[in-house]
Amino acid sequence: MHMFKRKIENFRQKAAVIVAAAVFSLSLGGASTAEAGWGSIIGAGIQMGVQYAAVDNAMKYYDGEGRYEFFEMMKEKYGVNEDEELNERLDIIMANLSAAIAQVDPSIQQKPYNYFINTDESFNAFCSLGHNISVNTGMFNLVANDAEIAVVLGHEMGHGQKEHVRKSLKGTLNASILGSIVAEATGVQALGNILINNISAVHVTKPHEWEADNLAFEYIIQSDYNPGACAAIWQRVMDQYGSRSQSFAGDIFNPSDHPSHKERRDNYAKKLSEYSGGKVKIEVKDDVATVRVNGHDFLTPAASDTMSGNERAYFVAGAIAKAYHDGTAGEAFASDDTLYFGGQAVITPVGLDPSAEELAEILNRIQ
Repeated sequence: MHMFKRKIENFRQKAAVIVAAAVFSLSLGGASTAEAGWGSIIGAGIQMGVQYAAVDNAMKYYDGEGRYEFFEMMKEKYGVNEDEELNERLDIIMANLSAAIAQVDPSIQQKPYNYFINTDESFNAFCSLGHNISVNTGMFNLVANDAEIAVVLGHEMGHGQKEHVRKSLKGTLNASILGSIVAEATGVQALGNILINNISAVHVTKPHEWEADNLAFEYIIQSDYNPGACAAIWQRVMDQYGSRSQSFAGDIFNPSDHPSHKERRDNYAKKLSEYSGGKVKIEVKDDVATVRVNGHDFLTPAASDTMSGNERAYFVAGAIAKAYHDGTAGEAFASDDTLYFGGQAVITPVGLDPSAEELAEILNRIQ
């Protein structure tokens, strides 16, 4: 008897969901619910259910066996930059990141990434369905070194590894888009065209952004890249665009409710300090960054031709942190105007920086 009552209650709940969906669908179409009979309401609810199922099946297809088709659709939509030098750099970065990710998430080997450089001149990159990545040409215009580009791509690959894109795309395809599917779509390919044209509707949530940021750090420390690049790239973005996420040049995955650039930078700086066993820290006062080692001031870097002093500080901290983490910290020394510590090239002084010899003496005194 109790089981029968539960079945009746379940049926009522399902019916309520269908009716609610139908009412929402009909309100978009301009017909009042008062004019709709129960048959038309339930029919509309079933129709919407069919639409959602069709979209879900299309996303599964383009996220799986059809991902190469979707990749070609992306290239056609966004254009392809065939610059040989840029593509060679991207090949190396993606190979390094893929090998690093495989150490902590072997599933990447079953679904390796497709990637290309598009022709957009703004600073952005994004991961779409099927582990398909597109990098804006503007990424290479803003970022001076491959370590920082690796951080951005590691972030996007974090989205891919956790299937954030498919989950978010499914959640943001609203009823108006589904309505167009009924009118226009005649199969998976037509649905694919709708999906590719609504990539900008994807709204990756703030928790997903934090997860992808943290995954990027895990990937970078598995590679040979300087882990300080994680904070440095956000310092660079702040230097160019300011500290708020709203000012980001490319906003497909950076709406206003996402972490600010400063929050992301500081999150990475904290993780870097933890990575060093608490031996290295960046202290920012009056917007000036100083590298501290074992509680002592070590260096406030000067600006170079390509980086602000603050951006350079995170690279200095990253190299020293890596030496401590790897257990290779020993005597610091200078060679060819560059400071070395634990097998890591820490900094080549410029401008008002102390000399490499002076820095080696300071580091040996406080390490």
